[in-house]
Amino acid sequence: MWDQTFMQLYERCQALHASGDKNFNGYYSAEDQAFLDAIGCKYREFYDFVEDFNDYHEPAPSTALMIAAVRRDYFLTIQKGVVSDHLTGVEDLPTFGDVLEGIDYLPRILAKARAKLRGELDPEIMFGCGGDRNFLRKHGDIHPADFLRHVWAAGDEDQKIADLVKSRS
Repeated sequence: MWDQTFMQLYERCQALHASGDKNFNGYYSAEDQAFLDAIGCKYREFYDFVEDFNDYHEPAPSTALMIAAVRRDYFLTIQKGVVSDHLTGVEDLPTFGDVLEGIDYLPRILAKARAKLRGELDPEIMFGCGGDRNFLRKHGDIHPADFLRHVWAAGDEDQKIADLVKSRS
């Protein structure tokens, strides 16, 4: 099952990182790369989850798996396994100070979540980074995977996400 493969790869990469190997490009065999490609997961984003867990003890490996599950579902269901050729860079994201419905940072995390669902985040950007985790904790301890699913369900309707965040805060 794909989730077991994900967790085995995660544990192997976590051990490599913990041993001091920070060159994630050497972490993945051709088989690992084919697996990550098949679930719509970029190599750098996989590494970012491992790195953050080893360095900050969050997000938990189970959270990385749950986020990957949402992305995989979107990739296979909506994108029919076709990788988007668009890339969302830092310059394309709202700034940290942008506000939606009086909620700081919401425009940024919303844009990141949409790009994450589509697999379009620049490798230098992580959905579920420390800033995202802080925002979600602050607003009712929303799980990052749940937030992604809500964003998916809301489509382009920002108000639905603002209402969710307000109801949880």
